Amino acid sequence: MISYLQKHSFCSAQISEPSNPRVNIIVVIPCFNEPDLISSLESLWKCSRPQCDVEVIVVINASKNSSPEIILQNEKSFEESNHWIENNSDDSLRIFLIKNNSLPEKHAGVGLARKIGMDEAVRRFANVNNKDGLIVCFDADSTCEKNYLVEIENHFKKFPHSPGCSIYFEHPVFRPETFAEEISGIPKVDPKINEGIIQYELFLRYYRQGLKFAGHPFSFHTIGSSMAVRADAYCKQGGMNKRKAGEDFYFLQKIFALGNFSEINSTCVIPSPRPSLRVPFGTGRAINDFIEKKEEFIQAYHPETFVDLKKFCERIPELAEIENFKDGFDPLPHSIKKFLLANDFEKNFREIKKNSSSAEMFLKRFYRWFDGFRVLKFVHFVRDQHTKNTNETGFNGFPEIQIAEAAKKLLVMKKNLIEKRDYFTFDLLDIYRQMDKAKT
Repeated sequence: MISYLQKHSFCSAQISEPSNPRVNIIVVIPCFNEPDLISSLESLWKCSRPQCDVEVIVVINASKNSSPEIILQNEKSFEESNHWIENNSDDSLRIFLIKNNSLPEKHAGVGLARKIGMDEAVRRFANVNNKDGLIVCFDADSTCEKNYLVEIENHFKKFPHSPGCSIYFEHPVFRPETFAEEISGIPKVDPKINEGIIQYELFLRYYRQGLKFAGHPFSFHTIGSSMAVRADAYCKQGGMNKRKAGEDFYFLQKIFALGNFSEINSTCVIPSPRPSLRVPFGTGRAINDFIEKKEEFIQAYHPETFVDLKKFCERIPELAEIENFKDGFDPLPHSIKKFLLANDFEKNFREIKKNSSSAEMFLKRFYRWFDGFRVLKFVHFVRDQHTKNTNETGFNGFPEIQIAEAAKKLLVMKKNLIEKRDYFTFDLLDIYRQMDKAKT
C-alpha cells in the first residue's frame, strides 16, 4: 500500500488524526456543490454499528475556476458539516472532512474527488497495517438502509476472497397512479421526474440483465455510490482514475478482472433522483435530458444485440481449442464478425493464445480484452451500424427501441415474462429489481 501511495497518490496525507487500530470500513463521499450533505451523513450515522470501527471521509471539492456560487455552497457545506460532526461522532464512527476548492481544471471532477478520498483511506489502513480494509463508495446526495454497514462487514467475512462488490440500490420512485390520489406519507414528486427515474433505472437494470443473458462474466452494476473494494485490491489495480464521469465504470472493470467479484443484495443504497448537469452522463444528466427533450420514453439497445452477444460468449471456450481464429470465425453472428474485424481481433487472438498455458488462462485473458468497456463498444457499434444505414448484405445493425419495449422483449427471452398484457414501466422495473435481488 505504501508503494501504491508513493507512485499514484494525488496528494499527501489530508487527515492528521491517527487511524483507529480497529477501523475496517472507510466510507468515501465526494461532495461538489451539494446542499444536502447532512442528510447523507445522518443516514450513515443512524446505521446499526458493525463489529469493527468505521470512518467516513468527505471530500468537499471544486476546481480553481469554479463559480463563486459553487465555492460558497462548498464553504457552507463544510461549516454546517463541521458543526454537525461536533454532535455526531464517536470512536465507532468518526467523520472527517477534506476541503479543496482549488483542484486543477483539467482533472477536477468526481473521479479525482473519489481518488483523493480513497487514497486517503488506503493511507489510513496502511497506518494500522490493514491491507484487507474495506473502502466503500457513497455519494453526498444518497442515503442508505439502517443495516448498510453491518451487511457490508458480514458480506466480506462471508466472501474472504472477494476483492470488491456492488451494493444493491433503488431510486425513490412511486407508482404513477398514486399521483392522482391523496395518499398520506408520499412526498410531492414531479410526475415527469418520477417517470424519468423509473425509466432510467429500468435502463440500467435492463442492460445488466442483457449482459447476464449473454453470459458475460462482468455483468454487474457499476454505480459509484454503490460499490466497495478491499484496500489491497484497490492498490493492486492502480487505484481510482481522474475521470470527470464514468469513473466508477472504468475503475470496476479493473476490479472485475481479479475474479470473485460479488454483490450485496441484503441492504440498499437510495441515490438521489434529481436532475443535474454536474457530469456529462449518469442519473442526474439522464433525468435532465429526459425532461428537456420532452420525450415519452428513454431509448435502449435492441435486445437482439444481447442475442448475438450470447452466441459469441457461448463459443469463446471453443476458441481456446483452436490455433487459427479464422477456423472459428464463420459460425459467428454477422454483428460479431464485423466488430472483431473492426477491432483487429485476429492479432489480439494470437497474443492471447501465445500467453495462455491452459483453457482457463485463455478465458481469463480473453475477458481482459473483451471486458465491460469493449462490450459497450460492441453494443454501440451495432447500434451505430443501423444509424449509418449502409445497406450492406448481411448486417445493418440493430436500432434502439423504447426502454419499455426492450425490457419486455428481454424478459420474454429470459422466460421471466409470458403474459402479453401491457405493463407500466414501474411494473417492469419492479420485475427487474426482483431479478437483481435474486441474482437471476
